Amino acid sequence: MLRFALIGAGRIGAVHGASIAAHPGASLALVADPDLEAAGRLASRFGAHATADVTDVYTAGDVDAVIVGSPTPLHVEHLTAAVAAGKAVLVEKPVDLDIARVDACIAAVGQDARRVMVGFNRRFDPAFAEVRARSGEVGPVEQVTIISRDPAPPPAQYVASSGGLFRDMAIHDLDMARFLVGEIASVHAVGQRVGTVPEPDVDGAVTTLVAESGAVVTIVNSRHCATGYDQRLEVFGALGSLEVGNVRATTVRHHGATTSAATGPYLDFFLERCATAYARELDHFVTAITAGEAPSPTLADGRAALELADAATLSAATGETVRLRSSAPMEKETV
Repeated sequence: MLRFALIGAGRIGAVHGASIAAHPGASLALVADPDLEAAGRLASRFGAHATADVTDVYTAGDVDAVIVGSPTPLHVEHLTAAVAAGKAVLVEKPVDLDIARVDACIAAVGQDARRVMVGFNRRFDPAFAEVRARSGEVGPVEQVTIISRDPAPPPAQYVASSGGLFRDMAIHDLDMARFLVGEIASVHAVGQRVGTVPEPDVDGAVTTLVAESGAVVTIVNSRHCATGYDQRLEVFGALGSLEVGNVRATTVRHHGATTSAATGPYLDFFLERCATAYARELDHFVTAITAGEAPSPTLADGRAALELADAATLSAATGETVRLRSSAPMEKETV
């Protein structure tokens, strides 16, 4: 039985708490949050203890693993302290908004990085994972299209500290691109401002990635979508294509005098759409740590996704394509 502590009693902490409670090989021992009342509410749901002092997580003898769901600026601090205390760690994305801090974190944890997993939960979405497993059926992948739109923009206060659309929202899709086609050679992004979020952030973007394999990935993002949480994927090759559509609450279709094949709206929020992915993500982490194996995605994957987000941010600001090399800083060129 892997015994967990949660750092952060907010929305994502509640998701992880429920996943832990439902897993036969896991239990929740402690919830830490500066808001002790919030920590207490979450802890009481799952029979755990609560604390307002995060250092209690590191010294707790009944904690084997830590899920870091605190605000992004605290991820590196909490991750490195937990690893130093001998705990395995599942950290929410992004590891940090500053790639230099991510590099310092990787250096600090050293060989213990194999006990750290980054929470790119979409890798564990059943449909997305199936597409990756079956991608050979389409032949060498030539094109990938990822559509990711939120039903409504987040609060302005959140946007101001989020690091921008590419580091906050699109980073999941950038990781999915690497998951499907491997390393990326260049990035070109166009941001869109329509007034749903405060400047300098963008409300939407179209990003084009060229993989080292030659495959081209197009990512379409928007902060607002009237039809709900829009999550679609297509992988195309010479032998065919694989497609993932949106998930709805029901598969019933209505046919009548004024409509044909009318269906209900997409699921309205990521917590509904990704519930299974979060559960599968936790299962992978528990299974790997219990077996003494390294879970994935790794800290290196977290760094790579942030590098792509930085490149997209730079491209959207300058209008230039950004070329990436694994052993050199980002380069940009005029399109």
